[in-house]
Formats: sequence, structure tokens, C-alpha cells
Amino acid sequence: MTYGFIGLGLIGGSIAKALKAGEPGCQIYAYMPSREMLEEARADGTVDRILSGAEPCLADCDAVFLCAPVETNGSYLEALRDILTPHTLITDVGSSKQSIEREVLHLGLGAQFVGGHPMAGSEKSGYTYADPLLLENIFYLLCPTVDTKPEMLSRMEALVRTMLANPYVIDAATHDRAVATISHLPHLIAAALVNLVKDTDNEAHTMRSLAAGGFKDITRIASSSPIMWQQIFSSNRESVLTVLNLFINSLTEIRSSLEADNMQDIHELFLKSGKFRDQFSDAAGLLSAQYSFSVHVSDKPGAISVIAAILAAGSVNVKNIGINHNRESGDGALRIEFYDAESCQKAAALLCGYGFELEMNR
Repeated sequence: MTYGFIGLGLIGGSIAKALKAGEPGCQIYAYMPSREMLEEARADGTVDRILSGAEPCLADCDAVFLCAPVETNGSYLEALRDILTPHTLITDVGSSKQSIEREVLHLGLGAQFVGGHPMAGSEKSGYTYADPLLLENIFYLLCPTVDTKPEMLSRMEALVRTMLANPYVIDAATHDRAVATISHLPHLIAAALVNLVKDTDNEAHTMRSLAAGGFKDITRIASSSPIMWQQIFSSNRESVLTVLNLFINSLTEIRSSLEADNMQDIHELFLKSGKFRDQFSDAAGLLSAQYSFSVHVSDKPGAISVIAAILAAGSVNVKNIGINHNRESGDGALRIEFYDAESCQKAAALLCGYGFELEMNR
């Protein structure tokens, strides 16, 4: 198989590396403005052929991935229409889908297009940080058009599985509304909160010094690429405005409750949000169950290796392990995730047998 890439940054590079890992014999053609990064990708064995743009050789590709910035991806479609055959699958990785879908249908490319959005990312950007493991076990949203041929969607689902990701089919309008609420709006809120601290802190930088734990966790995404998010908000502006206005209305109601000293409303706010948040781990679809717990351990050398050795000796397969820096909610210092309930229960029993204190995560 041969795959073409227009753009090879963090996401594009991670997809290319994942395809290489899943299909070692595949060929990767790639273009991006930075020749230096392309040479790096060729040197590490990811890219087989460096392109100078949307070249005619892309007609040899089984699939072409548009991994440039959101507003730039659409500009390549007209050139690809004149190059590709109807048998070439076209996809993108943008976090908004309706804008590119409109362009695809306008150009008559709907039959061979499947919009894509891997639900993965990092505050870091660029090919240097590309990693195939970034895609492992994540949900990869797929948005076929009204004209997409069933075989094209099936091929895209197979490619996603080759990357070890999980395909999830959703229409473009539902996608844009969903990500505006669970991703785009939180990024706006995080940036606004950080700037609030910046603008209201005192000369001793008291708030900045104390901004750890929960505040640091919920504002981590404020460090994301300004250029990328400018383009995302431009392409998904209407959906973001809709949920932003709803959020502003909810804040106005909270302000009114505080002004009236109505603490019952505040109580109900957290009661309602807590009940819904606790359902996340049991929900179907995107919010699938996460089998994990936190372990209370001392912050000293060797603590993690002891736990890892216990689990390895018990033949427990660990999905993910990491430090929990936010201790404000009483969670343990070490968070461990597993692939299934059986592994989670077995690991909990093993560690409890060695005297470790656990808290099951929700």
C-alpha cells in the first residue's frame, strides 16, 4: 500500500509512523513546507519519498491524508481532484468537519472522502514529537459525506484499526457540535482562566506560585498552539458560538445565585454536575469504561518500580501508568489503568495484599 501525506506534523507524523508500524512494507509519500522535517522523517525510515507539493505521483496512492492546518487542507482539494483517480481514498485530520465537507461536496469528491479526527494531541507540535503510540486505543472519529461509497468508509475503518485506534462513525454536524462543547470551549475557558491570573495577580506573583493542582490540570491545554486554535475556531465558529452562549448563560445564572446569597443553587450545581460526571466511566460509546485506580505511595526513589514488579510477577497487563500531580481531591499519587475489569481487579488484590492503599477512579 502507498499513502500520501500533505502535512507531517504531530498528528500526520504519528499516523504515518503508526501505518509503518502496522504495515512495514508500505510506502509513504509526504509534503510539508519544512524540508528539514521531511528529511528527518526520511532519515528515521517513516517517509520513502519527499514531495514538493501536490505532485502527480499522488495518483499512485491508495489513500491521501490531509494533515495540514484546518484552513489549509481545503486549499489542496482542488489540486488533488485533478490528480487522483476515483479509487483513491481522501481523508483529513482536522478537528472541525463541516467546513471541509462542504468543500469536498462542492468539488465532487464526496464519493471518495471520509473526514477523520483522531482524538489525540499534545501541547507540543511538529514532526519531532510524532509518536505512533499517540494513536493507540484512542477514538478516531470518522465523518463520511452523504456521497461516500461504503467501501471507502470500510477502507478507512481498516486503516484506523491498523493504527491500533478505534474507529467511531459520526456525521459532520454532530461532530462539530460535540467537539465544540467537549474540546473547543474548554480550550477557550482554559486560556481565559490563565489570562485572568496573569492580569489580576499581585507583584509577588502569589496566584502564579499557588497555581498548581486542580488549576494547573484544567488549564494545561491553554499552552496549545495559538495558530492552530485560531484556525480551529474560525472553521467551527458557529458551533463554538452556540455552546459559548449557553455557557455564558449558565455563568450568569451562577452569578445571580451568588449575588442573592442563594447557596442552595450552588449546592444543586455541584450535586447535578457530580452525578453526571460519575456516569462517564459507565457510559457507552466514546465515554467507555476505564479500569483504573490510584495508589497512595511515598514520593521516593523506587516506589514505582516496586509496584510495577508486583504487577509483572502477577502477570497483569498494564495499559498506562502515570504520576497524579493533583492531590487536592485526595487521589493517590500513582494512577494505573488496565485493559479490562478482570486485570484491574487482580491488580487491586495484589497491591492490597502488599499493604498498598488504593482508590478506584471514576
